[in-house]
Amino acid sequence: MDRRVRRTRRMLQDALVALIEERGYERLTVQDVLDRADVGRSTFYTHFRDKDALFMTWFDGLREDLRGELDAMAVGHQPPGTTRPLGVIFDHAYRNRRVYRAVCGRQGGNAFTHLMQRLLFELLHEHLCVAGTRLPVEIAAEYYSGALLSTLLWWVRQDFPYPPEELAAMCQLLTSPGVMASLTPAPHIP
Repeated sequence: MDRRVRRTRRMLQDALVALIEERGYERLTVQDVLDRADVGRSTFYTHFRDKDALFMTWFDGLREDLRGELDAMAVGHQPPGTTRPLGVIFDHAYRNRRVYRAVCGRQGGNAFTHLMQRLLFELLHEHLCVAGTRLPVEIAAEYYSGALLSTLLWWVRQDFPYPPEELAAMCQLLTSPGVMASLTPAPHIP
């Protein structure tokens, strides 16, 4: 992508986030985004088919950023009891507070919540497939991604009352016994 295309996409994405904060996702229109970004209709449709496509492109960038940070952690090199994976997720949200407020807050609607649930599920599913679990991986990943998403949404909606590291430590205290129990190999029955 050349610089002009990146700049136009960034302007449209920034306008989208600002409008979600102000009006909510469901209430905004393509015309609202065009007016805010000061971009023409034909230019918008050159890049996106509708506001949902713009939203998905924006979310894909957020997902890749978070996935890159998690992938950068050396798998298997985390000391027992570390809160690092949770810390990365909460730190990402904290550094991108404006964006997370817009999409996780009351104005964000269900689109982001559903996408974030799927992302957390995928990340946990991948990790559990590698680590192994005596429970069905889908159930463990669904359970923990639901708990993590619920905590993340609460934290954002309460305007980040705890630092990311502290929240990660609290989540680990809450989930650690279950995670450790699910990772313990099942006894072999002859």
